[in-house]
Amino acid sequence: MRHARGALFIAGAAALLLSACGSSTDGVAMPGTTTSAATTSAEAETTTKSSAATPTAQPAGDVTEPGTKLKVGDRAVVPYKYGTDKTGTIAITVTAIEEGSNADLAKFGDKAKGITPVYIRVTVENVGGTDLAYSSLSLRALGADGKGTGVIISGDTAQCESESAGKDFTTAGAKYETCVLQGTREGTKAPSASYDKGDGYDKSPLVWQS
Repeated sequence: MRHARGALFIAGAAALLLSACGSSTDGVAMPGTTTSAATTSAEAETTTKSSAATPTAQPAGDVTEPGTKLKVGDRAVVPYKYGTDKTGTIAITVTAIEEGSNADLAKFGDKAKGITPVYIRVTVENVGGTDLAYSSLSLRALGADGKGTGVIISGDTAQCESESAGKDFTTAGAKYETCVLQGTREGTKAPSASYDKGDGYDKSPLVWQS
């Protein structure tokens, strides 16, 4: 399924990069009781609530540790959350990191001046077998210094069309291929790509190196 995108947007190195952070909830300790009967009652209530709670979905299979360095062509398995109610496990394989030509961005006009497109080609697999239909994947290009390129691009080109998962991306083994459009300043290289979405990867991304 084609992943709908808006117009190309490019920002310079001074752009502010915003990322969603997971919220945290502090536990609240209940006041203790002075009788053993009250303690027993509280423990029974806690057990009942715990039994009734819905268990948290666990990643399927062995996940790749945050901070792992990989080569292009290597497969990484990660926990994945889509929207507010879909969780599962996917495998990400970066199959190529390619440098395009500034001419590929001609239809975007002057705002693409001085930008070289970078095409991160990826295969995504549903490992956990949960319903992740219509989900999508985001990766980031890294410069030769291992840092962001300072260029933000949102869009597609004829050479790099972004796809989302189809309606059948609901069973273990289901796959789709996509291309993530990124960019760098002309004269610089972006030989790596990173995944940094939650579950420890936000602080220690996975990095594929070409």
